[in-house]
Amino acid sequence: MKGKTIQSSLILLLTAAVWGFAFVAQRMGMEHIGPFTFNAIRFFLGAISLLPLIRLLPDAKGTTYKPHNTRHFYLWGILTGIALFAGSSFQQIGIVYTTAGNAGFITGLYVIFVPILGLFLKHKTSPVVWFAALMAVVGMYFLSVTEDFNINYGDILVLISAVFFAVHVLVIGHVTGMYNALKISVVQFFTCGLMSATAALLFETISLDGIEQALVPILYGGLVSVGVGYTLQVVGQKYAKPAPAAIILSTEAVFAVIGGVWILHETLDNRALFGCCLMLAGMILAQIPFRLRKVNAS
Repeated sequence: MKGKTIQSSLILLLTAAVWGFAFVAQRMGMEHIGPFTFNAIRFFLGAISLLPLIRLLPDAKGTTYKPHNTRHFYLWGILTGIALFAGSSFQQIGIVYTTAGNAGFITGLYVIFVPILGLFLKHKTSPVVWFAALMAVVGMYFLSVTEDFNINYGDILVLISAVFFAVHVLVIGHVTGMYNALKISVVQFFTCGLMSATAALLFETISLDGIEQALVPILYGGLVSVGVGYTLQVVGQKYAKPAPAAIILSTEAVFAVIGGVWILHETLDNRALFGCCLMLAGMILAQIPFRLRKVNAS
């Protein structure tokens, strides 16, 4: 069992890397097409990539779901898709104005927003979470606020996306107890893709040439980040305890920075690095007392 636990941890670390580098793909894609166009194509691809997994990864033995109600199933799937659309839209627009590293760390703050928003649902929140939130806020100050007290516009948009991703996590946490997570994911990804396509038709000029130039980032964001990443997560969490798994997966923010520096030649000064360390510590601390369900925000 120990060997399987180590193997699961390594798989989850690979998952975090896949998701972290997705921020680089998202940043690169914005050089050629609009954010709604990018999200529309990648989420449609993501939904399609999950279809084979529904047959390859059947429900676990002993799992009991709510008796199937087609209308309720699609209603919950659409609701999660709307939350995902809001989060991914703010994130994708924000990443135009900030770095992949910043976007990775700020998006990761959703793990702190989850228990805080859970207060409105009468969920109990440990004092540790409030301390973790304070660490994250101070960290974001050093990461995003300049010495002249100006904050990056893109960072604000990504922060808003983190709130919507937290809402998404809370909805998913409720839904997965009733329905198969993979099936719900397919519905929510198609919903998000359809809403993104509608927004793209209304607000963007869709260019086939631009799509062709952004094809590699789109394929990574849709097939690798969603299809491969989701599969690795399911396999990796089979023998991993929830808290350690969540902590390992939170390192996607670190991989976002690594990808940004390595591929996009982004830079972080000592002030920003200190902020990143505080935010990562806060994210990890917030996950220790709670069993959080990890969901894809890139």
